Amino acid sequence: MTAEYASSAVSSTVQTGSLPRLATKKLFAPGHLGELTALVPFELVDAILDETRNVQRRLRTLPTRVGVYFLLAMCLFPEVGYLLVWQKLTASLIALPVVTPTAKALRDLRRRVGSAPMQRLFEVLSGPLAQPRTPGARFGPYRTVSFDGCSSLKTPDTARNRAWLGSPGHGGYPLLELMTLVETGTRALIGAVFGATGEGETGYARRLLHLLKPDMLVLWDKGFDGNAFLAQVSATGAQFLGRLRSNRRTPTLASLTDGSYLSMIGTLKIRIIEARVTVTCADGTTFTGTYRLATTLTDARRYPAAALVSLYHQRWEHESAYYALRHTIMQGRILRSGDPAGLEQEMWSVLTLYQLLRTVMVDAAESRPGTDPDRCGFSIALQAARDLVIRPGDNPGHATGLVGVIGRRVLAALLPLRRPRVSTRKVKSPISRYNERLNDGRPDHSRAITGLDITLLPPPPALPAASRDERSTAPANRRRQQQVLTLLHRDPNRPWSARDIARHLGDVTLNTMYRQLSRWADGRLIRKIGPGIYTAGPISASLLPPDRKP
Repeated sequence: MTAEYASSAVSSTVQTGSLPRLATKKLFAPGHLGELTALVPFELVDAILDETRNVQRRLRTLPTRVGVYFLLAMCLFPEVGYLLVWQKLTASLIALPVVTPTAKALRDLRRRVGSAPMQRLFEVLSGPLAQPRTPGARFGPYRTVSFDGCSSLKTPDTARNRAWLGSPGHGGYPLLELMTLVETGTRALIGAVFGATGEGETGYARRLLHLLKPDMLVLWDKGFDGNAFLAQVSATGAQFLGRLRSNRRTPTLASLTDGSYLSMIGTLKIRIIEARVTVTCADGTTFTGTYRLATTLTDARRYPAAALVSLYHQRWEHESAYYALRHTIMQGRILRSGDPAGLEQEMWSVLTLYQLLRTVMVDAAESRPGTDPDRCGFSIALQAARDLVIRPGDNPGHATGLVGVIGRRVLAALLPLRRPRVSTRKVKSPISRYNERLNDGRPDHSRAITGLDITLLPPPPALPAASRDERSTAPANRRRQQQVLTLLHRDPNRPWSARDIARHLGDVTLNTMYRQLSRWADGRLIRKIGPGIYTAGPISASLLPPDRKP
């Protein structure tokens, strides 16, 4: 590191008094992040500290600005403690004898910085990164973004963390829920919120609705289709494309030429697309799944249903973003902090670091026109950033153009074009909701796809409407119960949806069917295996029809 860089590190917002110039250089010199410092310049950090009222009144041995860079470095090196992180920050300062703090001094530095500057730094750096011509970032005139939550971030099992996040109930670590709005084409973070898992994904997503713009098309998985939430998203001017839960009943208002149909959810006019997707793997195995999508893009000629079904696959880029955050940066480790204030500070720091790396990767891709940001390796960028913090002789205070050392390493090892692959979401963790996932035909391990067939399904036939004076009598309920039990026990391994059972019976409304199936499942006459999905379970001989009694 050059003496010029150390000299420029002196803050203009701090009164240095009569301290020697060399002493001032020593105090501020550890405040850097290698080449990433060009994206987090000293002027920006000083402005944020001033805005959040965290500027120190006197020059300390560990200045507050240095604390901001230390927090980012702490996330860059999650596998080591405070003192080793400090050693890595100062490894390149061969020209200056810097201070050697204790672990307690570094903890006190964290407390003095607080979480407000790190949150504000993330808010300044976050946002979409794709340009209008960036490959894979747009669908027509819309920038594709997505909502998704991650509820598996582990925190230290302390009394203060449990008081905030609650106890998981299975003896494990308290879990922190993270909700983000991501640009799918670049996987950049547009916004983020986090907290206890009890609030639910929709509640957290509402806090990010102010970030939606009219030129955005929002993708999401099942669980975000509540009437109020859809209306709030539509009020922002953004369009959406998302899956509906299986127990959603949508009326058919008008059939369109491509097989989709217009419908209503609450007071919002939408378009429903139902499709069957058949996947053929390289080993010859096949499996089939169905999708029911809702969108505000109601023009079937401009936005064909088949194109929207294919576009929906981009939602899974959000999972890649979480993988990079949890496993590549954090290396699958639990967070460090034992109290809510420290957890907030640490989360904003790791989110900021993630956004910095994505920015470098997208800048590198943009420097080579036509390069899809998906081909840039996140692990390569992360390891290059780590190297440039500790390598002697590097000057992190000066940018080297649009593409620096990190960008050149990323471009030198671009990933191949994305291969179509499929893998089931089966995990070994006993606390995961996917631990007991049914065998839906998908392979246990990732396999290449050789064929993909999308078949659009016609609108479902309308179920009979219930009359106003319709009342369920006890004999009628018992007769319907016997019909359902007989139907399910014809093929005990087949999962039945409530809609299919109602269609088969023909004399019951869907709402009534949902209520009765739920009540029978609570009584253990049948088994509920998913939202609105049932299969055969224990059966009493007294409930069987006469021709099936033993």
